[in-house]
Amino acid sequence: MIVTPLLLLMVQFQVQTGLDQLVQRHFQPLYGKNLALLTNCSAIDSRGKHLLDHLRDQKNVHLKVILAPEHGFEGQLDQENIPDSIDSETGIRIFSLYGKSKRPSQEMLRGVDLLLFDIQDIGVRFYTYQTSMLYAMQECSKLGISFMVLDRPNPIGGLKVLGPSLDRDRHSFTGSFPMPVIHGMTMGELAKMFNSELNLHLDLKVVPCVNWKRSMTFEQTGLPWINPSPNMRNLTQALLYPAIGLLERTNLSVGRGTDEPFELFGAPWIEPVSFARHLNKLKLKGLSFVPFYFSPESGPFQGERCGGVHIMLKDAAIMDPIATSYSIFLALRTTYKREFKPENYISLLANREAYGALCSKNHIPEIRRSETSYLKRFNKKRARYLIYE
Repeated sequence: MIVTPLLLLMVQFQVQTGLDQLVQRHFQPLYGKNLALLTNCSAIDSRGKHLLDHLRDQKNVHLKVILAPEHGFEGQLDQENIPDSIDSETGIRIFSLYGKSKRPSQEMLRGVDLLLFDIQDIGVRFYTYQTSMLYAMQECSKLGISFMVLDRPNPIGGLKVLGPSLDRDRHSFTGSFPMPVIHGMTMGELAKMFNSELNLHLDLKVVPCVNWKRSMTFEQTGLPWINPSPNMRNLTQALLYPAIGLLERTNLSVGRGTDEPFELFGAPWIEPVSFARHLNKLKLKGLSFVPFYFSPESGPFQGERCGGVHIMLKDAAIMDPIATSYSIFLALRTTYKREFKPENYISLLANREAYGALCSKNHIPEIRRSETSYLKRFNKKRARYLIYE
């Protein structure tokens, strides 16, 4: 292989994850530690090797237990109550944090002095991996166990901060900390914020990414994409997820059980041609809509023929996922008054004021008025924990 100056430049400035940094240091920060590992299939380095495979090769690191979030260690299960299992190569117990308990127990962490976290997030408040991290941080704080985050880029970017706050009385597994729907932070940055704002007094170490900039698209990082969950199969779906995911608990299919979850949505009662025309007249930034029929193989309306739209993402930089979700909500509310059941939209939006405005008003800027002042306050807080420019 001929090493050219251009190739050297590309290697020098390619984004490296926290895991890549640990590999370069030959895992020395973990020497002599008794580890718990909270991870899934997404914890690969820039060459595609999984963190667990690295740890199996380390004689000076003692892996005691593996913890797995929603969708399991392999990231393939789309079900409730995932059972515990065993890693076939090491015989190490894999405790599910999406089964009987969503928090690691004292028994799970017995003999552990460091919990190592590495999971690819999507940058959306109701994507549950950040809650699993927070719950693990809280339990480690109680037990005096140190915590290390191997950081990764936010795949939908580090600049956009959008959406209303989480109401304080609506905390749940899909919303465990008061922040906007789109927070524009990495898991390492979130960990720093959780630790400080919640007074956890946790011995926290973040191994940062190198060469990542907040303005980067995921394609610009040079990192491989691996599905962090069964229905997050490409970057387009991740970018559309905050908009379409908000609609998921209404009486719509958002494409689960199809090849393109979150790139389409519909229901048996939607007429696709007229509805696509309606949405296109709104001229939503960065998007267009194509009439579409589909039959989900699982999830809502399984086996039924649904009319709906396929979403064409033309320019992610100018798309506003919150405005998109609100606009679709209003279009459904006005076009399908009898059929559309919006009540459960609040479960992921988790903000009564915003939901009330959506149900009573028709002008997006008016609906989002309170969001503007809230985001100014949140951004001031957020700035204290940012690692990257």
